[in-house]
Amino acid sequence: MKAVPLRRYVITAYLTFWVMVLGLCGTASMVFHAPPLVMRILADVCAWSPTIVLFCMWNQLRPAQTRRAFVASCFSGRITWYVPLLLAVIVSGGVLVSVSVLSVLEHRAFMSYVSTGGWSLPASILLSVFSGPTGEELGWRGYVREELAKRYTFIKAALIQGAVWTFWHTVLWFVDSSFSGAALVPYVISNLIVMTCLACMMNVVLEKCNNLALSMLMHFAFNFPYCFLQAGSLFYLVLSAVFLLLAAGFCAGRKK
Repeated sequence: MKAVPLRRYVITAYLTFWVMVLGLCGTASMVFHAPPLVMRILADVCAWSPTIVLFCMWNQLRPAQTRRAFVASCFSGRITWYVPLLLAVIVSGGVLVSVSVLSVLEHRAFMSYVSTGGWSLPASILLSVFSGPTGEELGWRGYVREELAKRYTFIKAALIQGAVWTFWHTVLWFVDSSFSGAALVPYVISNLIVMTCLACMMNVVLEKCNNLALSMLMHFAFNFPYCFLQAGSLFYLVLSAVFLLLAAGFCAGRKK
């Protein structure tokens, strides 16, 4: 009985996101020919679908708890001042190390993978903060993580959560990705590995300090470098290896 609301929430969050992306962004692009900034803002709005669905379905999911009490509990942990800085360095450092390894493998300069076009630095920060990091975490790391932790071991819960989080992005692989055909396969596999590793790392952190501000920061630290990176399929394979090592390190230190 208890698994039904969780399953229903995940399915509804999937469908809502896909409908929003195809309906809202698709209409804005194909009918109104919206400029890139408008499209990016609409994409950020779509990223809030897990939280929108969570609050709309709340009475079905946890009728004994209020929304306010749930949000308060998700941010109840006290944060030591150096922890956010350390986590940001580790996560963003994982992305940058991957670029460094790629530059050695492809015999290219590190800066050749960096694009200075697109948005300004302040705009990139704002657009990155108010998308997945703030829009998704109450759903995936708040509600879903807590529900899976009640049913499964730490590793199994992280694997399930990583898969759920990964395949929620499916629609973006086809409408907002530079990969297609055979090149899409390693990209999808890398997405599954990296997001599962990130979910595992976030869960270790949240197990020690139950405050979603930390997972939001980690989410931002991972997403933000992509505002300036241009890399091919090999980058994502290197990224997978790097984040597998990071996740293994977090799990090894989990008991300490």
